[in-house]
Amino acid sequence: MTATSMREAGILDLLDTRIVHALQLDPRIPFSRIAAELGVAEQTVARRYRRMRRDGIIRVIGAVDARALGENDWIVRLHCRPDGALQVAEALAERDDAAWISIAAAGAEIVFSLHPRSEHDRDDLLVKRLQRSAPVHDIAAAMILHRFVRRDVIDWRGRQYLAGGESHSVAGEYDEADLRLRAEDRVLLEHLARDGRTSYAMLARSAGMSIGRVIRRIAALRAGGILYFDLDIAAVAAGSGTAAFLWLRVDPARLESIGRAITEHDETLYAAAITGSFNIFAVLAADNTNALYRYVTTKMSVLEGIHGFELSPVLQRLKHAGARTTGGRLAHPRPLSPSRPR
Repeated sequence: MTATSMREAGILDLLDTRIVHALQLDPRIPFSRIAAELGVAEQTVARRYRRMRRDGIIRVIGAVDARALGENDWIVRLHCRPDGALQVAEALAERDDAAWISIAAAGAEIVFSLHPRSEHDRDDLLVKRLQRSAPVHDIAAAMILHRFVRRDVIDWRGRQYLAGGESHSVAGEYDEADLRLRAEDRVLLEHLARDGRTSYAMLARSAGMSIGRVIRRIAALRAGGILYFDLDIAAVAAGSGTAAFLWLRVDPARLESIGRAITEHDETLYAAAITGSFNIFAVLAADNTNALYRYVTTKMSVLEGIHGFELSPVLQRLKHAGARTTGGRLAHPRPLSPSRPR
């Protein structure tokens, strides 16, 4: 989502959108640096950020990258009874390893991304829990093979993919043992999942560590590619519109070229090569259904090598990268609880 689109939506003014843009580039950037870049007071930046967070417009979250733990990211489609889809989606939204949870296809389909931290966690959800869920009729889990990133990408994870292993050179400054998850990291990750801008001082108090140790631990986790920070932006910031999931079946020889072409379209929010009967998955956003139709019949239709597609409109989004949603805004996170499900 660009700063221009957010400003046109009327939710944020120019200064707000410039602050959001800075946070997209670096979610933990100090307010003092944003203020210096924008030529305003640090207190103004802090006040604007707190208001946007309080109003459910933005939230910085810290998340674990499954790939760094030897696992893979997945896109999962669940076909459900329409009267049970919301119940299943709500249960999924409680999990730390499930994100971008949406209900689509007239309320009979749930689409979400899964970032398992272990093989056990993955199989526990896909093989056991969902298989036993009465409302779930069918499960299609596609492994993400490659994420396509547009040339002018502004989100941190996109830049990480483009860096082509830049984090590994930084990781060389640490011992191998430092670049693995430890039991002591659990408290840090739980707090950062709720608020990615939690101060080092607060993290130190919660984890019973010194501030210096917390700083070193977070730096090591980021250097190892285990921990990354992202910015959730509420749907209301983009104004009214239509979102949809696009599933493409394309020639293997044209997988790369079509994936890159799809990514460069203004309507594309996300695109990836995946396993399964469809080999490209994309998330689209358009002003209305007419605009979505024009996209399919003009931009998508001219790409050679597409043999089939499905377009599934998003009816409701329950969770973004890490924040629950309600009424198009980001819900405030619940207090941490030792018994809270993973």
